[in-house]
Amino acid sequence: MIRRALVLGAGGAAASSWELGMIAGLADAGIDVRNAGRLVGTSAGSRVAVQVASELPLEDLFERLVDPDKSVKESAPKVDFRKLKEDYVRAKQGEGGDHGFLLRMGALAMSAPTMSESDRRNEIDAQLPMRSWPERELFIVAVDAQSGERRVFERAAGVELNAAVAASGAAPGMSPTIGIEGRRYMDGGVYSTDNADLTEGCQRVLILALKSGVPKTCVVSLDEAVEKLRGGGAQVVVVHPDAATEEAFKAVGGNILDPAVRAGAARAGRGQGRSGAAASVASLWQ
Repeated sequence: MIRRALVLGAGGAAASSWELGMIAGLADAGIDVRNAGRLVGTSAGSRVAVQVASELPLEDLFERLVDPDKSVKESAPKVDFRKLKEDYVRAKQGEGGDHGFLLRMGALAMSAPTMSESDRRNEIDAQLPMRSWPERELFIVAVDAQSGERRVFERAAGVELNAAVAASGAAPGMSPTIGIEGRRYMDGGVYSTDNADLTEGCQRVLILALKSGVPKTCVVSLDEAVEKLRGGGAQVVVVHPDAATEEAFKAVGGNILDPAVRAGAARAGRGQGRSGAAASVASLWQ
């Protein structure tokens, strides 16, 4: 049985920066969550999971977020967010239940004008510190845009790590779907922003996740997954951004996808990891 699992949720540049900052802050407090036996990454969280699995020094990873000379240059997606939110709400309110919703989101993902798939893959390449799957358990989650089925990528599947991460973060209407084995894939956050249920069977589970937006645009909520995990006997700690982190998000207009949020979110996350979250995580992890 795997003793510890680390779940890294979706949420664009804000989530990935805050999560890595949190992990660095926890390490400052003497809590190294990188030794998790299972890593689960969804969307932005998949990139953090790969960074954690790479075992590069945390300070190097952190500096890539806060030092402009070391960070990967990336522009914010040019999207009409008001219209996109309306599209998401219509998809959620349509017929066919959860499956119908996922199919409508898939149709939106495949039809929306975005950057090219090759350009998106190149962006992901620049952000990943490794090209091959690690030996430890790493689950990266995406959704088949054509069938609406969740797909969990791992080393044994034989899929390129870059492709799996790009697919996991292919937000409908914002990023291109990613072709893998003749199928088109979109963001795993459409199914669940965290996919924490994939830690079933693990004894201790730490979940780093942004607070759910309104309206919810996924099928399975974090609360549902946590209740089930605890019902199965797991110890679970969920950490959301604190007030300082939320202020960092607001400082760039609240657009969690804007790379300009990275430095502030990373620093706020590190502060939260050192102090506010350290006690609860220590009791779980140690």
